[in-house]
Amino acid sequence: MEEIDEKLVENKNMLYYNQMIERDRKAQKSKKGKRRKHSNSFGSQKINLKDYIFIPEGIEYLAYAFYIIGVPYITGAIFLFFTVAGGDFNNFELISLDAFFIVWAIGYEISATIVLIYIVTLYLRYEPDDE
Repeated sequence: MEEIDEKLVENKNMLYYNQMIERDRKAQKSKKGKRRKHSNSFGSQKINLKDYIFIPEGIEYLAYAFYIIGVPYITGAIFLFFTVAGGDFNNFELISLDAFFIVWAIGYEISATIVLIYIVTLYLRYEPDDE
């Protein structure tokens, strides 16, 4: 009778042990299956500004300030020179450029439009890498 009881206990232990092993295997499979696949969409790309604009090492903040303040102002002044002044420097001198924000806003809108058109062309030319 003791032999039968020992065999029953041993069988129960083996069953419990097998259940533990099976649970561990399922947990490992689920961890492997939950790896996030990298999306190949246009919007999921990493962007580094140094690939698109010149940014000198060490004075990045000055370059960013110039790109945010200087480029739109210069673009606005050039737009005013060709559209309002008709490309004549004498007429351009008559225009008051004291309204910094107005000239900057005109240039900002033009610069933003150019950047958006560039982004759309990049999107249209984008071909995802199939891995």
